[in-house]
Amino acid sequence: MPTLYRGICLLLTGLLGISPTYANDAPQTLITNVNIFDGSSEQLQMNSNVLIQGNLIKTISTDPISSDSATIIDGQGLTLMPGLIDMHWHSAYASIPMQVGLNVDHAYHLLVGAKSNEKALLRGFTTVRDVGGNVFSLAKLTDAGMYNGPRIFPSGPAISQTSGHTDFRPATAVPAEPDAPLVYMEQIGHVMVADGVPEVLKRTREALRMGATQIKINSGGGVSSSFDPLDVSQFTDEETKAAVDAAADWNTYVATHTFTDAATQRALNAGVMSIEHGHLLSEKTLRLIKSKGAFLSMQPILDDEDAIPFPEGSFSRAKYIQVTKGTDHVYKLAKELGVKTVFGTDTLFDPALAEKQGKQLAKLKRWFSPVEVLRQATSTAGELLALSGPRTPYPAGPLGVIKEGAYADLILVNGNPLEEIDLVADPDSNFDMIMKDGKIYKNTLVQ
Repeated sequence: MPTLYRGICLLLTGLLGISPTYANDAPQTLITNVNIFDGSSEQLQMNSNVLIQGNLIKTISTDPISSDSATIIDGQGLTLMPGLIDMHWHSAYASIPMQVGLNVDHAYHLLVGAKSNEKALLRGFTTVRDVGGNVFSLAKLTDAGMYNGPRIFPSGPAISQTSGHTDFRPATAVPAEPDAPLVYMEQIGHVMVADGVPEVLKRTREALRMGATQIKINSGGGVSSSFDPLDVSQFTDEETKAAVDAAADWNTYVATHTFTDAATQRALNAGVMSIEHGHLLSEKTLRLIKSKGAFLSMQPILDDEDAIPFPEGSFSRAKYIQVTKGTDHVYKLAKELGVKTVFGTDTLFDPALAEKQGKQLAKLKRWFSPVEVLRQATSTAGELLALSGPRTPYPAGPLGVIKEGAYADLILVNGNPLEEIDLVADPDSNFDMIMKDGKIYKNTLVQ
C-alpha cells in the first residue's frame, strides 16, 4: 500500500476505534464442503475446503483442513466463487438523478454514494473501479471500516478537452476567460477540462497526487454529454500521449471513454490500456486492442426495459439509440477475436437501474457462455486492476480469483452459476454468503 494512503487509513482506523489486524495473529475462518469456481476454470473444484486468515486465503484443499481457532462455516455443497467486480462504476453518480446531482454539493454526492455502494456490496460486488468522480474520501473511509461497500479503485476527475464528454460548463461559458473560476464540478474534482499538453500533464498529475489508481480521460463523444456528437475525436495524439506518459511515470495506466474507430485507434496508439465502451468499433480496431494487450471495458447497453431514461427526442436519446445498435455487433466480434473484455455497468443518474447490477451481468449470456461471463467480472477484471501496479491500495494479493494468497472476497451461491448464469441476477435469493476482505457482510446459512 502506498505509504501516504496506508498512513491515512491507519490514522482513520485509530480515530474510528478499529484495531488493524496483522497476519500472524489474524482470526481464521474455515469454509467447508464447497464447490469452487476459481474465477477462470470451466469446471468446479468439487468437495473443497478453504481456510482464510485475516483478509487472505491461506489454504485450499479437497482434504480436511485442521484449525483449532477458526470460525467454521459449513458451505453445504454450495458454489464458492470470487466476489464480483464492476469495472465501470460511478459511486457519486449512479444513484442520483442528473438534475439533482448538478444542483447539490459534494457531500450529498458522497453520502448517497456511500449508501449506494453498500447496496452494491450486498449484490456481491466486492470491488469497483470508479472511472470518474472525486470519491477518494469514500474509498478511504470504506477501507477504514466507517462505511460498508466494495473496494474502490478511484480515477478521480475524468479529464476532458473543451467541448469534450465531461465539459460540464454551461453553454454560455464560451469564449472561456483564462482567469474565470472553475465550475463547481471541477472545483470538487469530479471532472476537469484541459487543453494542450501542459494542461493535460498538470491535470493528470493532480489526479495522481489526489490518489488516483488509474487515470480516466475522454477521447470521443458521449451519450449523456450536452455538446459533443458521438463521431468526434477528442484530445490530440500529443495530448493523449501526455496523459499516458504522466500515468506511466507513476507506474499506472490510462482508461478512456470512446465509442468510435478513429478516437479509439488514436488512444491505443498513444498507449491507453482500457477502452471504456467501444460500442461502435470495427473488426480492425478490435484487433488493434488485442495486439496492444489492452482491454475492452464494455457494457451490455441495450434499448430495453433497462435503458437509461433520456427524454424522447433529446440529443442524448438519439445518441443512446446509436450506441445500443452497436452493442450486439461488437460483443460478437470481441468474442470471436479473443479480445480481453471486462464487465461494467456505467449506471448513471438512476437508483432503480443501479439495483440491477447483477441483472446487467447476466445479460451477457446473449453473447457469452456462463464461464466467459463470470471471467469478465472476476479474473479478467482482476488482470486489468493489476495494471495499477504500486498505485493499488490493495497490494497483498490478487483480486477476482480464488487461490492461495488472494484476497478473501467470496460469494456462496445457492446453485451453479457455470450452468445457470441468471443466479447472479437475483443476489437477494441466491447469494447465501458475501465476504469481503475476510469479513462476512451477509450469511443466511444456518450453522
